[in-house]
Amino acid sequence: MLKFYYSLAPNPMKVALFLEESGLPYEAIPVDTRKGEQHLPAFTALNPNAKVPVIVDGATTVFDSNAILLYLAEKTGQFLPAAQQRGSMLSWLMFVASGIGPFTGQCVHFKHYAPEPDPYAVNRYDFEAWRHWKLLEARLADGPWMMGASYTLLDMAVWGWARAIPFALGAEAWEQLPHVKRLLDTVNERPAAQRAAALKDRYTFKTEMDEQARRAMFPQNERLKR
Repeated sequence: MLKFYYSLAPNPMKVALFLEESGLPYEAIPVDTRKGEQHLPAFTALNPNAKVPVIVDGATTVFDSNAILLYLAEKTGQFLPAAQQRGSMLSWLMFVASGIGPFTGQCVHFKHYAPEPDPYAVNRYDFEAWRHWKLLEARLADGPWMMGASYTLLDMAVWGWARAIPFALGAEAWEQLPHVKRLLDTVNERPAAQRAAALKDRYTFKTEMDEQARRAMFPQNERLKR
């Protein structure tokens, strides 16, 4: 059975959604990043970058959520766009991978977790997160899904990060991103999304952002103490 190493962060959740949509049987294995489990040798043997998600499918190990989505879509033949749309899908998927995720994630970090306020960093990442989301908003104004009429793995990738928008950009962000909100709400209504969200009930992850969690999640801060 396929093994799925996960937390409840945006990137693992979009893989959880694909697994539930596709009906692939899988074993969900929690990795508690605030306890530092992503740095244990057994996990870094699977992903040297010490990040979730990871899947192990027989002799094949895949890390990086977008690589996993592609792997699973090609394995199952599900949630891929029409052949003539493959280039467009790959372009937007890499846009999510290199833009939406990193800028939204850094926006969250500097607004909520940085040890000291940094107006320059907050301004930069808030601006870039907004810029990227507005490009997706414009794309979704032309159809119900990222690839038009078809629900694909790309929408799952967007869904994973769209769930974080209120925390990253503020609850009022939806006023400027109504089409992104429509996609989020539509996916949330799908039974597979509800099953994916129910992963939160299988394991109680550490929620405290205490010193242990800061050391595990933000190891760069240790350099400041030297």
